[in-house]
Amino acid sequence: MKKQEHSFFEAVWEVVALIPYGKVSSYGAIASYLSTPKAARMVGWAMNASHAAKINIPAHRVVNRLGVLSGKSHFGQIDLMENLLRNEGLIISNDKIVNFEQNFWDPNKELV
Repeated sequence: MKKQEHSFFEAVWEVVALIPYGKVSSYGAIASYLSTPKAARMVGWAMNASHAAKINIPAHRVVNRLGVLSGKSHFGQIDLMENLLRNEGLIISNDKIVNFEQNFWDPNKELV
């Protein structure tokens, strides 16, 4: 029997599970890594679906390309995403990660 291929959401979740503690990635970087560079919005949908499916991944570590906590409304509590990131040592100001570039994890460079 041929093994069934993973869905796009499952592929996203596998990448997100690899984001190191104290680092963040972006929807676009993950989409690019999965060879779907125009699918950043779908990565966002996968993050939203992970909450409903109760998938245990660090979804709080995925932000937009500018470091803005654009998915924070999907965490049930409006400040939960920010609090999780702060607990990992990230500094947040006005819903944006300070020193985003220094805290950015790019799967295209980190995963070979």
